[in-house]
Amino acid sequence: MPSLLSVNVGMPKNVSRQGRTVHTGAWKYPVPGAVMARRLNIDGDGQGDTDGHGGEQRAVLVYQIQSIRHWQHHFGREDLGCGQFGENLTVDGLPDDEVCIGDRYRIGEAEFEVTQPRVTCYRVGLRLGEPELPALLVGHHRPGFYMRVIREGYIRAGDRIIRTRTGPCALSVADTDALLYLPDRDPAKLRLALDIPALSPGWQGSFRDLLTAAETTDAATGPAWNGFRALRVTEVVPESTTVTSIHLTTPDGTRLPAARAGQYLTLRIPSTGRDAPVRSYSLSSAPDTGGYRISVKRKPHGTASSYLTTKVQPGDILDAAAPRGNFVLDEATAPILFISAGIGLTPVLSMLHELAARSSDREIWWIHSARRPQELPLAAEAHALLSSLPHTHEHVFYSATTTEDHGCVQAVSGRLTKDKLIALSIPPSGAAYICGPASFMADIRHALTVAGIDPAHIRTELFESLPSIDPGLTNRASLPPHQPAGPPGTGPLVTFARSSISVPFPESARSLLELADACDVPARWSCRTGVCHTCTTALLSGVVTYSPEPLEPPPDGELLICCARPDTDTVLDM
Repeated sequence: MPSLLSVNVGMPKNVSRQGRTVHTGAWKYPVPGAVMARRLNIDGDGQGDTDGHGGEQRAVLVYQIQSIRHWQHHFGREDLGCGQFGENLTVDGLPDDEVCIGDRYRIGEAEFEVTQPRVTCYRVGLRLGEPELPALLVGHHRPGFYMRVIREGYIRAGDRIIRTRTGPCALSVADTDALLYLPDRDPAKLRLALDIPALSPGWQGSFRDLLTAAETTDAATGPAWNGFRALRVTEVVPESTTVTSIHLTTPDGTRLPAARAGQYLTLRIPSTGRDAPVRSYSLSSAPDTGGYRISVKRKPHGTASSYLTTKVQPGDILDAAAPRGNFVLDEATAPILFISAGIGLTPVLSMLHELAARSSDREIWWIHSARRPQELPLAAEAHALLSSLPHTHEHVFYSATTTEDHGCVQAVSGRLTKDKLIALSIPPSGAAYICGPASFMADIRHALTVAGIDPAHIRTELFESLPSIDPGLTNRASLPPHQPAGPPGTGPLVTFARSSISVPFPESARSLLELADACDVPARWSCRTGVCHTCTTALLSGVVTYSPEPLEPPPDGELLICCARPDTDTVLDM
């Protein structure tokens, strides 16, 4: 019969890692006697990163002595024992390939329910000094698992473990872990997992996303071409004193691949040096015209925008990466809320072109904020597209003008605020698309949530660096991206396009993620070993080598920065 060998607890502490401080509760140690297992934790225990660990669904982490012995043999170590894998309960028995999600167990006075496998996290490797361990836990099918506390009570080493209920669907912990992290997943098993009520909401959401991707015919479609290719400027159109539209086609006049409405084009701006600026601009044209159009606002001291708005002429050649981006129209029938500010109108315009081409009968709202009419380029085009559709609402807010100045019946004076947005009585069932400055998008997202819009139905487009995901770090400085300390590298040139910085890759860096860390480029990561895909990033150009190899390769046109090194000059969308 399975038994409890050890109860292990530990409060979070700060640990040094590569010059950074990690706040982590991975250091667990055995405690004697009876310990109370409560709904959110075992007495004396805590987690450093509550976004990824702890909480009701992950109150208790379980690992087996058989797996610990497996790793002793694998690493050739004799110093591995109870608590060292971050587990609260070290057990004899309960193997991951037999325990199922939804199984319930009585241990001492308490009862528990299995909710999910262990989260892949770099900190278990940090604890043991084995950085590849997160990938190995998945690859060897020995993750361990979390349980929630159904009935609180005292537990102690030596207690028998009695199964009180068998989970539905007979989906084991090992199979569930593989379903999320390993390739060639079975859609039928994804549906099976979603039928298990005990499965934690986070894993349910991940499985829904995977199932949606598996059932979408174009989900596996990568970019239309790899790297950068030459495009010819066919027309340059001044839209206002600060905005210019640039029309692009192939040098030989053949049709360009269709983009999706709302996607963006990344350009490499001509330069006399090796460090050519790379910038991204939303497509403002209809998605399938055989050519592309971008509309660029000139920024003060903006090298790229100044070149595009003042120097580019018809016949010029620009290098472009294929259209990318997930800020695209859904296929639903719910009302659509387009909310934009300034040049954030451009992806909305592309979406309006697509809706007009479909003769869509969806309810469509366009709510736009600008300073004055002279700073609202392409407004006539947007208005004409809206007028061609049957169910539309148009509201424009001018923050620096009077009613007499704008002469547009839909326009009003004053900036767009939360109260004004709510006063429009927007439909709460709508799908919202927001594009504009970061602060504007944050304010509008909050206002839409207050107005009853489901946050899952709110999408934003941001060309600045995405917010970091750096679990457990406590001393990450909010510095602008910069060249790394020390002598310059001698390797391939790495360009972080969103951060407007190019850096020769240093031989001392083990991965592109380490280089991003050294440059304070915002990065998103968790496992750091090619398992969780949190660090998936668009590869605009270049060739990389992986070490270690990811358990599942990223989609075409993307890479995992946590375990990739550049073989050639590389441009990343970060």
